[in-house]
Amino acid sequence: MTTYFSEPQSMYYRFGEDQDQVLKVLAERYIGANAQADFVYRVFQKSGILQNEKGLYDLNLSKRFPDAPKDHISYAAALVWGDEDRNLDVLVRCYGPVRFYFNEQMIYRSTVMDEISPDATVKLSIDIKPGWNSIWLEMKNTPAGFGCQFGSDEGKVRILNVYAPFQERQGQAGWVFSQPNPATSKQPDLLGKESDVSLNWLPETGWSDEDKTKPAFERIFGNLAGKHAYAWTHLNNNDSTGNAVRLSGQSSGSLSIWISGKPVAQVKEAGPFEVDVPASFGRSDLLVRSECNDTAGPWHFNLNATVSGKPLSLELPQRVHGANGESWLYVGPFESEVEPDLADLTRTDRVYQTGLEQTYWRLDRPDAWIRPYYENAMLSNKWTVGSVTNYGRWDYPLGVTVYGLLRTGRYLQRPDITRYAAEHVQACTQMYEYSLWDREQYGFPAVNQQLVMLKMLDNCGSFGSAMLEAYSECHEPTFLPIAERIADFMLSRLERQEDGAFYRTCVGEYAENTMWADDLYMSTPFLVRYARVTGNSAALDEAARQFSLYRKYLFMPEFKIMSHVYDFKYGQATQIPWGRGNGWTLFSLTEVLEALPTEHPERPALIDFFNELCEGYAALQGESGLWHQVLNVPQTYEEASCTAMFAYGFARGVRFGWFKDPEVYVTAAERAWKGLICKAIDRQGSVHGVCSGSRYAFTAEYYDQDLRTVTNDNHGIGIMMLAGTEVAKMKKHLAEHRVSSPAVSHS
Repeated sequence: MTTYFSEPQSMYYRFGEDQDQVLKVLAERYIGANAQADFVYRVFQKSGILQNEKGLYDLNLSKRFPDAPKDHISYAAALVWGDEDRNLDVLVRCYGPVRFYFNEQMIYRSTVMDEISPDATVKLSIDIKPGWNSIWLEMKNTPAGFGCQFGSDEGKVRILNVYAPFQERQGQAGWVFSQPNPATSKQPDLLGKESDVSLNWLPETGWSDEDKTKPAFERIFGNLAGKHAYAWTHLNNNDSTGNAVRLSGQSSGSLSIWISGKPVAQVKEAGPFEVDVPASFGRSDLLVRSECNDTAGPWHFNLNATVSGKPLSLELPQRVHGANGESWLYVGPFESEVEPDLADLTRTDRVYQTGLEQTYWRLDRPDAWIRPYYENAMLSNKWTVGSVTNYGRWDYPLGVTVYGLLRTGRYLQRPDITRYAAEHVQACTQMYEYSLWDREQYGFPAVNQQLVMLKMLDNCGSFGSAMLEAYSECHEPTFLPIAERIADFMLSRLERQEDGAFYRTCVGEYAENTMWADDLYMSTPFLVRYARVTGNSAALDEAARQFSLYRKYLFMPEFKIMSHVYDFKYGQATQIPWGRGNGWTLFSLTEVLEALPTEHPERPALIDFFNELCEGYAALQGESGLWHQVLNVPQTYEEASCTAMFAYGFARGVRFGWFKDPEVYVTAAERAWKGLICKAIDRQGSVHGVCSGSRYAFTAEYYDQDLRTVTNDNHGIGIMMLAGTEVAKMKKHLAEHRVSSPAVSHS
């Protein structure tokens, strides 16, 4: 029997059968461990190294230095932060000879075959340590090519954020790379000063001598007569007397000024200006609209703020790492007839239509933009780790977590919990338009990677379903357009077999030409909610149809359970009933059955299928109440997430009356929940015994030996909350049913 902690550490030992208390601790532990931290904004120079559509950083130096002499060497350097020990697979694709050093140890030296084969990709494993880790690439120019592509394997899931080395670039995102050199150089101290290194590093962070003579608007945008742009800062008014703030300065054209969204000054002509304006104590948004007038000299304005002759400070309105010394953000230039919504101009989750193009906020530096990043480790100005959080990330395990929080908050009548869950979703969706623009500009998005790079059900179905579940909580306007895009992907563009069954093409990858039981969860709950919110009954019909199709490929009649995967390359199912894959199946089937009208033609067959599966699962439940990682192999370890999903499915079957004989499933659900609170959930609300994300295999050994459990894995936290709420609802249903109809069996 699997043991993750001693009995006194269990949730059951602390709270017994108090279901509400268990759910409260689970939800509050998760929220406490995942603070509502915003995206991290950093300086990023578009003239630096960009990523390709697969997330690999493209260091094609032949394009950067077309006249570089043969055998000259360039270097690229970056820092990677580790908040804990972790392993990461990285890919290298060579254009020419490459050496890769990680933490000053050579990890890889290219071979001639790596260098001359256009499709050669080398996968390497690196161990990231807590603190700063260094990447150093040495690339030699040859007639075959110059440079390489470098990045993490499966970049939209295993994100590799790189930071600029050297103190002068502290906090900035991206690589530095050197001009080609005739001689080899040793790796310098990447946390030291750039000025101490003899190499000439790019991209340049400062303006050229010629540009320094120009005012900010002129060097950022050029001299564009008739166009206009905006500058945004925070005014820090530390005067408590209530005296007016005096704004003074000079402008090359008309100027409009707003404080906290209210117009306070209008300068109609070029020249000096001075105006007294009201301003609240503390920080206020100060927004300036400047129009370019080519007859008044270079495009510029300058502005000073004082109270009673004392200067007030201006600072960036959004914290931007790497922007030390800057106080203004700039956006533009806009065509003369284009006026952005003023309310949108003091926020960073918007892109702005300038005419035929879109743009975003930038700094008074060469080609320097502010860029939001999703970062597990939030870094401070001192380059030290702050907090670790899942908040604001779009991925499928977090979709289950958000759903669990929503259901738990409603069950406990805790609007603070449901609000937290809804705001997690909003943090993603409100940045959606920006993330599409980010991909267009930089090759690969820095936020919402999975949603933007929409290529498979994992990327959209689970979190999309949670998004629609959260819609009733907040009616966020960004939800439905995203739901439409996901629905179009599933219903119109997703890969299908000839009979219409969803499957994965994944050309050239390990999962090529396969069907996964997991994908019933990755698709059908979203389709159910999409049908509910939009009234599109075709989406519900598709959800029901997929279950009938998947049964044909994956059902194992001798056990009445599901194989994890069908591999079309070999024309057969793997015949390995992975626990969580089966859990996804039952979980999702209950979602479809709850939504299907009683007269729906697929409903009778799906009710029968539900009873078949539950019969098979109930027969394989272990003595502890938990199920095994491979359901029909009792030598494999007991696994918590599938147990929670079976408890969830059984409890819903009892409550909705889908069972022909419900008594056995009442007992099984109660045993499963008790097993979880005794053996998988400790008294602090941490969840144990949840296996990590899976690939697939034709042997049970892979699932048992290679897929080990992870404490507080996101695949398990939400489903524990969902199981707890459903078992509690089942008990309440039975109690009410027995009181009102003592002679009627539970149905």
